[in-house]
Amino acid sequence: MEFPRATVYVVDDDPGVRRALERLLDSAGYRATTFGSAAEFLAGHDPNSSGCLILDLALPGCGGLDLQSVLNASEGGLPIIFLSGCGSIPVSVQAMKAGAVTFLTKPVREWELVAAVREALSLDARWRRTRALRARTQTRIASLTPREREVLDHIIDGNLNKQIAAKLGTVEQTVKVHRARVMKKMGARSVAELVRFATMSSAEDASAGEASESDAEPHGMQSRGRPGRSPVQLD
Repeated sequence: MEFPRATVYVVDDDPGVRRALERLLDSAGYRATTFGSAAEFLAGHDPNSSGCLILDLALPGCGGLDLQSVLNASEGGLPIIFLSGCGSIPVSVQAMKAGAVTFLTKPVREWELVAAVREALSLDARWRRTRALRARTQTRIASLTPREREVLDHIIDGNLNKQIAAKLGTVEQTVKVHRARVMKKMGARSVAELVRFATMSSAEDASAGEASESDAEPHGMQSRGRPGRSPVQLD
């Protein structure tokens, strides 16, 4: 999947670092939006916008790990690439366990940072597709009548029409009618798909239920994924 001029958010308290990263990202085909602190980012960032975040660890006020926690608790969380000159192994492990895409140290090699951005944007696209599918599924479930919802619950539990009829105190033909309506409203072509939709509607992991795609290549960018390039000068 292609990400033409995708937005990469940068939060770093060093103006020189922000300028250097903005130049690099622009040359790689991305649009960069920079912030000097976590507070500035939270005040100016639209949670509905797609992209990823390059985040410094040591920031004034709310630190990098704190901002990561805030975003993880929100509906519009972004994939995070930590880029820091003061990280330790325990801190990097903590960041990765909390869902960071990677933890890079300054100075960083150009190809390494661009590859991490590509991975993060691909991940963000998968998250957003899954969130959209979950929202549609929740809307469809809300359209079910109380009786249809009961039938759905029994289908998910693996009950056959005759068993559902006995439990609901009705006849099998009535259950078949409700079952057909449930399948139509949910847009499911099979019981397996119906169960997957219903399970996804209540899942908390935004990336669950979505197969990964190939990494995205930004518009006009040549592959930089080879070791040995000079580190990016963040000044």
